[in-house]
Amino acid sequence: MKTIDIHTHLLNPAVSFQRAYDKIAVRFFARSLGVDPTRLRDNPYQTYIAAMANSISQSQTVDKTCLFGVDACFDDHGRETARDKTVCAMNQDVLQVATQYPDQFIPFFSINPKRPNALELIDEQVELGFQGAKFLQNYWGVDLNEERWIPYYEKLKQHRLPLIIHIGSEYSISSHTAFERADMLHLPLATGVTVIAAHMGLGRFHHKLQPWRNLSKNPDHFDADYFTLLEMLDSQPNLYADISAILAPLRARALRHLSQQTTVHHKILFGTDFPVPFTVRYNSYDLDIRQRKKIRRIENPFDRYAAVMLAYFPEQSQIYRNHTKLLKQADRP
Repeated sequence: MKTIDIHTHLLNPAVSFQRAYDKIAVRFFARSLGVDPTRLRDNPYQTYIAAMANSISQSQTVDKTCLFGVDACFDDHGRETARDKTVCAMNQDVLQVATQYPDQFIPFFSINPKRPNALELIDEQVELGFQGAKFLQNYWGVDLNEERWIPYYEKLKQHRLPLIIHIGSEYSISSHTAFERADMLHLPLATGVTVIAAHMGLGRFHHKLQPWRNLSKNPDHFDADYFTLLEMLDSQPNLYADISAILAPLRARALRHLSQQTTVHHKILFGTDFPVPFTVRYNSYDLDIRQRKKIRRIENPFDRYAAVMLAYFPEQSQIYRNHTKLLKQADRP
C-alpha cells in the first residue's frame, strides 16, 4: 500500500531546540529520524530535512507528504508581532525543500489572513505550484468566523485549494484555545472552501477533577468537538478531516471508536503531523502488548505510524485514497 500523508511540517531554518519542549521532543524524533540526537542538535535544520526526505523515500506506506510551515503572527494593522523560532517556516522555505525533493513533498502554503497582501500572496503561491493552504489560527489569534476573511476564503475557492484548519488541542506552540474549536469551521465551509479539519477535534485535557478520564476509551469522556466534527462530516459536503497526531495519548484512545464510524470514512484523510513525536508501546489505544512491541520495532517513522492505523483501518479503507479527491497533481497510488 502507498498513500499520501496530508499533514507534515517543515521547521524554521533557525530552529535550535532550545525551548523546554524541544529539548524533550528532540530525543523522541531523533530516534524517529534515525539520526544521532547530537547531530540533530548541532545541525538541526539540514539534518531534519535530509532525514525526513530519506524516510519518505524508504517508506513502504507513504509515497509523498504535504509539507507546510506556519506563518508569523500579525496585528490588525498588518504588523508582524511574533515568529516562533521552531515552528514558523515560511513559504519560500517550503518551496525550496519541495523543489529539492520533488518526489517526496507536495508544498502547501501558510498565509496569515492578517497580512495586508494576503490575497495577492495566494495568487503568487498558486503560480509557484502550491497545492493547498494551512491555518494555525489558534497561534495567530484569528477568529475564522469574522466576515472580513470572506475574500480570503473566496480566493481559495477560486483556486480550488483545500484549507487545513487546526481543530483540537495544541501543546507545541502558544495557543488561543477559543480559536481551536470546531465552530471555527463554520464560515470557511459556508463560503464554499474545501476544508480539512486537522486532529479530529481531540486532545484537550478537560477532565481536571478526574484526570484519568482524559485517557479513558469510553466515548462518554471524549472531547465534545470530536462528536461535533463527526456530525459535520456527515452533513457538510465540503468538509474532510485528518487523523494527524492521533497517536498522542489524549487522542489515541478514540481510534477504536473512529474506526467504527464507517459512514464518514470517505471523508477521513491519513496524516501524521510529522515531526510531532508519538509513542507506540505506551499509549491509550487498545492494541495488545505483543502487537505494540512489533510495531515499535519498525524503524521508519511513517511506516510505524501507518502500522498502527492499519490495525484500525485496513489497507482497503478509503482513508488511504481520499487524498485523490483533493490534490490536483498528487501521484495516485
